[in-house]
Amino acid sequence: MKKKAVVAMLIMCMAVSAAACGKSSDTEKTTTETTDTKDSEDSEKDSTDTDTKEAASSEGKRLVSVKDVSKYVTIGEYKGLELTRTSQPVTDDDVQAEINYNLEDNGSEVKDGTVENGDTVTINFTGTIDGKEFDGGSAEDYELVVGDGEMIDGFEDGIVGMKSGETKELDLTFPDDYYEESVAGKAVVFKVTLQKFTRPAELTDEWVAENTEYKTVDEYRAAVKTQLEDTAVQTADYELYSDAWNEVQAASEIKDYPKEDVDAAKKSYQELNEKYVKDAGMEMADFLESQGMSEEDYESECQQYAESKVEQNLIVQGIMDAEGLSIDDEETQKLKDDLIKEYGFASIDEMIETYGEQEVNESLALLRVERFIVDNANVTEVAGDDADAVDEGYDLEEYDESMDIDTGDDTEDNVDTEDAAAEDATDEVAEE
Repeated sequence: MKKKAVVAMLIMCMAVSAAACGKSSDTEKTTTETTDTKDSEDSEKDSTDTDTKEAASSEGKRLVSVKDVSKYVTIGEYKGLELTRTSQPVTDDDVQAEINYNLEDNGSEVKDGTVENGDTVTINFTGTIDGKEFDGGSAEDYELVVGDGEMIDGFEDGIVGMKSGETKELDLTFPDDYYEESVAGKAVVFKVTLQKFTRPAELTDEWVAENTEYKTVDEYRAAVKTQLEDTAVQTADYELYSDAWNEVQAASEIKDYPKEDVDAAKKSYQELNEKYVKDAGMEMADFLESQGMSEEDYESECQQYAESKVEQNLIVQGIMDAEGLSIDDEETQKLKDDLIKEYGFASIDEMIETYGEQEVNESLALLRVERFIVDNANVTEVAGDDADAVDEGYDLEEYDESMDIDTGDDTEDNVDTEDAAAEDATDEVAEE
């Protein structure tokens, strides 16, 4: 079935510290002991209740090197928040769209015949305006489903009836209101070569029995609906936890950043970027040039990332200290089980081996705190059709770089130059 819309539902912000993977427990112990000694006088001034709660939290690994986070951050209100959980209903059209996707994904190549609406084509195309190629108007090995309306008017219709290996010129015009003003309203010629095309499988009991774990179309349709409903529940929960964290983070104020933590986060981020750039067969200097980014720009970006990461850890650790939460408590154990199941690992140790202990601990801590915030909030349930009536200002932009457990940032996407080129072409000729 189609990959879930929210693959990383359980992870709000997976840290990306490559360096942390290689840190030994002895190093972490030394850091903690040194910090504890430095801040011992301050800790003696805390109340008995606070000491007890901090002790409970400190039984596990801490996210920051400092013991008293109040010197660095003023945490906003995190209890009694007014939150909204929006659930989207699953319609028959949603179910059919998912089935259509699966049929397309399991289609077979058509050797003889011509393209029809619904076929998936692989094409090369070159766009010219007044006889000259323009940026973003060409692509190779580009794949699209004919009839989905991905391209400008006339492009997909022009492919209908073509045979594999055929080349055709399409005389078209960009819409007057096209988002890219430099080509809006202009006449364009696309030279299109059809490399191959596949036709979706036909939904029959036979196909279902051969390609799924079900025997009939009705059973398969019911299973698809159940999966989509489960995904809708996960998505609603994810957005609720996102809202909760966004609100607390926005209400918090950073006073200063622990230099040790920022330096470590910055180093880790840089090492991760260098790894992906190297894996792409590029030098960092060449990559930065390709992105139009100077060394100073890159340095600034790394610093901002590190400070953002440390800010999150300070807030999370502060709430855990104040409430006696721990990444080793029973509630967090359930989160570990969820993570293991979601990502297909045999154990939490296997996950740590893949992503690093610090990264997994930071994710678990954030998840633990988010659930605490939601558990202590006033949550209003709203159906998707009524969502417009309750606008919480939800914005995923700041989480875009943390939705993927593999990287935590969008550097990997930038490194993939072939995908980037194809995407640029899509942006240029696809409708806004």
